[in-house]
Amino acid sequence: MSRQIQLTLASTFPRRAVPGRTILDPSVTRTRVRPGDLDFYLHVNNGVYLQMMDVARSNLLADLGAFPLLRRHGWYPVVASSAMTYRRSLQLGDPVEITTRVVGWDPRVVYLEQVFRRRGDLCARGLVAGRFLSRSGARVPAPDVAVLLGADPTSPGLPEDVVAWATALDVAHRSGAEGDVVR
Repeated sequence: MSRQIQLTLASTFPRRAVPGRTILDPSVTRTRVRPGDLDFYLHVNNGVYLQMMDVARSNLLADLGAFPLLRRHGWYPVVASSAMTYRRSLQLGDPVEITTRVVGWDPRVVYLEQVFRRRGDLCARGLVAGRFLSRSGARVPAPDVAVLLGADPTSPGLPEDVVAWATALDVAHRSGAEGDVVR
């Protein structure tokens, strides 16, 4: 099954919500490297990591029971920016565990970390800046999404590497002085 089909299924027929799960709790997605994931050099293509991350973020939303809430409000997630760091190659048949967690938010962006492990070994780490849009295309403030999902509107402090990345790529909310990130 292609990763696009897997994403469609994960979003259309999400797995069951995990009772007591909060927006700050990690979500784990397990998968295996398939032949279609490989590039010419027989390791997972860099674009496939992003597709796997899409599925894992859908699973995070499913774990939170977010899909019906978001549908009711007419909101949907989009990626504003992402960055990857690769440590070890993933190859055909490798079991992969992707841990997705929300690390915080500012007035416009939700920040996530997605970590790929094979049998406990770190293989890759991705950072994602995500936004939520309404059906009209308007941006939904990230604190509004946090509240909808049962969290306090005030974000925990963002890790310094996430702040630096978001500021450098100009996805962070600016308050007052140019480039200041609200924490």
